[in-house]
Amino acid sequence: MTPLTRAGLLLAATVTALLATAAPALAHGADAPNGTDYRVTVTDAGRPDLRVRVIEAGARLELTNTGDTPVEVIGYSGEPYLRVGPDGVYENSRSPATYLNRTIVGDTALPAEADPAAEPRWRRVDGGTTARWHDQRALWREPSPPAQVRAASDREHRVRDWVVPLRDADGPLEIRGTLDWVPPPDAYTWWVVAIVGALAVGALGVLPAASHPGRRALVALGGLLIVGGAAAVALALGRALDAGAQGLGGVLAGLLTGPVWTLLTGLAAIAAGARAMTGGGHASAGAPAPHSHVDFLIALTGACLALFAGVTNIAGFARAVLPVPWPPTIARVLVVLVLAGGAGALAAALLRLHAAGRHATAATR
Repeated sequence: MTPLTRAGLLLAATVTALLATAAPALAHGADAPNGTDYRVTVTDAGRPDLRVRVIEAGARLELTNTGDTPVEVIGYSGEPYLRVGPDGVYENSRSPATYLNRTIVGDTALPAEADPAAEPRWRRVDGGTTARWHDQRALWREPSPPAQVRAASDREHRVRDWVVPLRDADGPLEIRGTLDWVPPPDAYTWWVVAIVGALAVGALGVLPAASHPGRRALVALGGLLIVGGAAAVALALGRALDAGAQGLGGVLAGLLTGPVWTLLTGLAAIAAGARAMTGGGHASAGAPAPHSHVDFLIALTGACLALFAGVTNIAGFARAVLPVPWPPTIARVLVVLVLAGGAGALAAALLRLHAAGRHATAATR
């Protein structure tokens, strides 16, 4: 067995082990929004040993019970819905909330066994002490904004205070929070910045590829592609963290089961950028460019980066609350870097390939 094979097997075993120990992180929702204008905030967790936070841009609540006694989350009809404690997370298969909360819009058909008045039938769904769920009480489900927002959409509005009832051995508790409307940003400004950035990067392609400035331009393109790729990886990491991923195994599992295309195109852009910075060739002025394959690699990677990591995240230009754990402006800057680096690198590489083709044609005459 070669050293390379052994390294590959070791990497595969490590990834498998991390995924196997990261079950809670796999519970992020496939219907998590790319952005929203409603901000959900938790103001009271009920008791000191309960940690409650908002994840997935407000689409879900996350409750972690660090105490020694379980706590029940109460469903929409007053029935026990979830039980979270030292022995794991359980859901009541007879609670309508168990099925309604499987999607953010609450449109799951109820089975015959769903009966809030029936004796709970508990089913263990996780061995940890953290539960994550959509809760319609903390969301705005109407298709149009509230009346106060329609009257003045240019400022923040408190939509309502919300309450999720809990129960433990000592009696009833409550998770309390607020739901606010936040005015969206000016998407036009962000689009202008992204387009101007892409044009600036693309302008590097007008320099003759075989000249000294052209070779330096290839190195610059590689560096900018690395910046765009790193921004894409940061966006994927932010999405995984906002979905509740914790620890190395949890973050890895969150990346591989969530924004995987953003992650892969970001990593590919970093690799292609590094190749461009180290593989530009050493042709003299006036000679055909020896690195057309590198230009093709840049063009292909740039297109994938702009499409799979940039376009898929442009909702951030027009939404106030984004699925990242940092201020939304940072996420918008990252999207700009991805779009400018990806689309600009594509344009520059195409210009370089076109010039190289014309040079080759002229040389054969």
